[in-house]
Amino acid sequence: MAKVGFYKDENVVPLEMHKVRIVQKLTLPPLEQRLASIQGAGYNTFLLQNADVFLDMLTDSGVNAMSDQQQAAMMVADDSYAGSSTFTRLAAKLRDIFGMQHFLPAHQGRACEHILAKVFVAPGSVVPMNYHFTTTKAHITVQGGTVEELVVAEGLAVTSAEPFKGNMDCERLAGCIQRYTPGKIAFVRVEAGTNLIGGQPFSLQNLRDVREVCDRFGCMLVMDASLLADNLHFVKTREEACRDMSIRNITRAMADCCDILYFSARKLGCARGGGICIRSEAHYRAMRGLVPLFEGFLTYGGMSVREMEAMTVGLEETMDADVISQGPQFIGFMVDELVKRGVPVITPAGGLGCHIDAMRFVDHIPQTQYPAGALAAALYIAGGIRGMERGTLSEQRAADGSEPLASMELVRLALPRRVFTLSQVLFAVDRLEWLYKHRRLIGGLEWSEEPEILRFFYGRLTPKGGWSEKLAQQFRKDFGDCL
Repeated sequence: MAKVGFYKDENVVPLEMHKVRIVQKLTLPPLEQRLASIQGAGYNTFLLQNADVFLDMLTDSGVNAMSDQQQAAMMVADDSYAGSSTFTRLAAKLRDIFGMQHFLPAHQGRACEHILAKVFVAPGSVVPMNYHFTTTKAHITVQGGTVEELVVAEGLAVTSAEPFKGNMDCERLAGCIQRYTPGKIAFVRVEAGTNLIGGQPFSLQNLRDVREVCDRFGCMLVMDASLLADNLHFVKTREEACRDMSIRNITRAMADCCDILYFSARKLGCARGGGICIRSEAHYRAMRGLVPLFEGFLTYGGMSVREMEAMTVGLEETMDADVISQGPQFIGFMVDELVKRGVPVITPAGGLGCHIDAMRFVDHIPQTQYPAGALAAALYIAGGIRGMERGTLSEQRAADGSEPLASMELVRLALPRRVFTLSQVLFAVDRLEWLYKHRRLIGGLEWSEEPEILRFFYGRLTPKGGWSEKLAQQFRKDFGDCL
């Protein structure tokens, strides 16, 4: 990475290694409109209309800013149904970066999960992993499998100095495989950046240790590389043995540990699509038939060829340390600013976004009343900022209808790459500071409409005790006629 110094180092801020060439106008709706909008959305930020949102920090999926080179590449796309040269360029780039000979395209990451689960997960099988993701777990359980979460103990510590809280506990992994027997293990999964517990990375050494356990028991190792870019940055900057390695070399070293690597290009590569990179021809052939059945022909897999061209460029740009550092640096800045103000957040700063610890922020709300969901709704009321609940609301009910409580209750404020300015980040920090001062006004939520599958996407809730109106009244008292 470029090492840039400041003459005076007080209040040093991240320095963007890019310039803005296209802008989109934003509007901050007035308070009364924000209150009506969240009520109309059933207090579910997924159901808000984007026109009613000022800062959309819901996700980084498919909303990262493309580079000028990506935009230019879209103009040379080959839209042939079969044998497209666009696909040939993408497949060659993936082989160059990851060193795996086979590639299956898919429209996004969860489509890859669907194919992997259909082929490798059977009733009674088990998938050990550092931590689950919502759609990953859903695909596995639909096929009759179960998930075993084996993240290190530090991974569930809210505040910590541990640099790799996404590491898998290899001793527990070996015990898990022995307990179920290797024949019951569909595959071992590692997520590069544990999405649901703060975007925390794993180290290259830990991945090598996981590989050793897999080799010992004859298990397949699969990596979800959707958040790989952030994980690469943290390996480069936090893992002493990797400081002198290039991003490209770190990437290859990680890929060399895996049998299969899949990703959502809505995150990795800053485009829209995804795919599965496969080392074994036998595994490739086992999955190949499901691509034309569920996704599209083998040379596009449900993706736009223009997005595929942008993905090819975006993957190469991911090998640039200056490109991938922007997100983690902005997230680190936001986390540090909130810590200064006493607002509870996950530390150390991870990837994807800033994660607010709702268990400490609204410690008066029981988990059964979805504190992270309530806090996400309150933040929208306070500032028109759309975040995402990552807690019990995002979990699925057990087969008997009971509700397991999440390990953490987080509000994730995603910082899509090269999208927000530091002044916008500081606006979000300011509104969070105000909200924390008035946190006792926030109450819980209860379901009014609870879907059976992935309920957090489109379920509706109501506030307990009419707290949202009281919060709005306090905002108007403190801010007057300001937005």
